[in-house]
Amino acid sequence: MRVFREANFKFLSARRHAYVVSAAILGVGLIGLVARGGLQAGVEFTGGAMVEVTFADVVETANLRAALTGAGMEGVQIQQLRGGGEGSEVLLRIPMEEGDETQARAAVGGALGATWAESDFEVVRSDALSSKVGSDFQRRAVLAVLISFVLTLFYLAFRFEWRFGVAAVIATVHDILITFGFIAVAGIEMTLSTVAALLTIVGYSLNDTIVVFDRVRENLRKKRREEYRETLDRSINETLPRTVLTSGTTMLALLSLAVLGGAVIRPLALVLIAGVMVGTYSSIFVAAPALLEIHDRARRAAARAAAHSAG
Repeated sequence: MRVFREANFKFLSARRHAYVVSAAILGVGLIGLVARGGLQAGVEFTGGAMVEVTFADVVETANLRAALTGAGMEGVQIQQLRGGGEGSEVLLRIPMEEGDETQARAAVGGALGATWAESDFEVVRSDALSSKVGSDFQRRAVLAVLISFVLTLFYLAFRFEWRFGVAAVIATVHDILITFGFIAVAGIEMTLSTVAALLTIVGYSLNDTIVVFDRVRENLRKKRREEYRETLDRSINETLPRTVLTSGTTMLALLSLAVLGGAVIRPLALVLIAGVMVGTYSSIFVAAPALLEIHDRARRAAARAAAHSAG
């Protein structure tokens, strides 16, 4: 971290370039959302059944999908849990309006039995969720994210002042929107695990922003005659070693999960990697510029009010 000990980067001078970068990334995400017809919701949100099957031999996803489609099972999502010399283990997510576990288990057994011998595969487990429960999960997931934003705004307004809270929420909304775009473009399924990853990203992004804002508050007290923009740049530079170290070590852990964690963990790790990257970026190029814009607007409004009163 000695490289950043004497850092003196003019981050806020590049804020307009950062706006263009953010707009471009958000645009790509929006195109991905439109192209895919929205986010790909898992059975936890839409209702349906999950059936886990093990095969004695390695089974290709294309062959498995052909067998299911040939039996009239359309729209089944196939996730390879394990594959190699010891056989294959797959998780089938089957969209069903009522989420009938017994019906799904029988349908999978019949579809696979038409292609493989009964001794070649085994239905290990099956779970089901009704569409009503899925809709309830959707509402609760959205509510959880909204509550996190409201509590954040109140917390930062209490700890600092209202403008810090607004700037932090702007940065966090920016991070969530970009992460949604990444999920759409990457074709990652929205599950309860994905929602947990989004809430984790909210916490990570806010923590990074709060560290910067805490230093801003300290510097505002120490250097009262310094311009607001210079104070923001100074605060970002002073916290830069901590930001780089924290983000770097977090990324190493997440990259390990993405590479070695297997098919079940990889989507969650990829969402978190995207969130950590955009969260680190936003604490520097979104939260601080938003705080500067809010401060400048408030100062101009106060000046206009004072001029009006004097007139």
